[in-house]
Amino acid sequence: MADAPPRRAPGGRRPSGALLGVVPFFAYTTVFLLIPTLVVLVGAFLDDDGGFTLDNLSALSEPVVVRALRQSVVLSAVTAAVGAVLGAVLAYAVSTAKVDGVTKRFVTSLSGVLAQFGGVALAFAFIASFGATGLISVWLRGVGVDPGTGLWLYEWNSGLMLVYLYFQVPLMLIVFLPAVEGLRPQWREATETLGGTTWTYWRRVAGPILFPSFVGATLLLFTNAFSAYATAAALVSQSSPLLPLLIGGSLRSEVILGQENVGKAMALAMIVVVAVVMTAYAWLDKRSSRWMPR
Repeated sequence: MADAPPRRAPGGRRPSGALLGVVPFFAYTTVFLLIPTLVVLVGAFLDDDGGFTLDNLSALSEPVVVRALRQSVVLSAVTAAVGAVLGAVLAYAVSTAKVDGVTKRFVTSLSGVLAQFGGVALAFAFIASFGATGLISVWLRGVGVDPGTGLWLYEWNSGLMLVYLYFQVPLMLIVFLPAVEGLRPQWREATETLGGTTWTYWRRVAGPILFPSFVGATLLLFTNAFSAYATAAALVSQSSPLLPLLIGGSLRSEVILGQENVGKAMALAMIVVVAVVMTAYAWLDKRSSRWMPR
């Protein structure tokens, strides 16, 4: 009996092995994103005996949890807004440089490194620079300026905000730069031809085009700060709780035993906030993509 001819995919094409290239990505996403999300989702509704309960969610109304959530939102919103403005200005400045120039390549490469620099290493760098015996603090005392005790560095509403801006600003530059580079010179020329000024161009042409990308990038910065853990854990004091730190404490059971599922309920609240913000970001990114160069 003759061998059967190889099967072909619809349209006369042979099955492609290109999908095998995304298998590691799906495996990574499943192990480090989908499975933890399911564990949090299920555990938030279970008691210590494995039965269904809503007591874990009711714990979210406790004052310490509400305070931690409020401080996390304020920290994320402030650093996202300030980082977005500073990053947008830098992105526009970089966009005016030569495409293949050294300045542009250096700034974008440096931003890529700084945007990923965080955790304990970043906290130590700021302590070594601005702490009571830090390099900059010692130098200021040497020139006759009193930098104080440096305790401000360990507070969520001062030092931690400054540390977060260290990686928020370069992240904004990376995310927002493609949108700024999508502005076409012909649009400014058309505005000037019609008698418009620079203010007219930014208010009626460039501003409305960049606004969805700017808001979307700001939401991305908010999510980035809202979910950060290691830097805050290494820097701020326990008297200034943030929601990620509160979740970590409940999972380690440092104060009260049996709080793991309460921590999962708090993590579920974070997932809901992040999901809402990222949905808005995806919608804005899709809307702004129509102006991007193809």
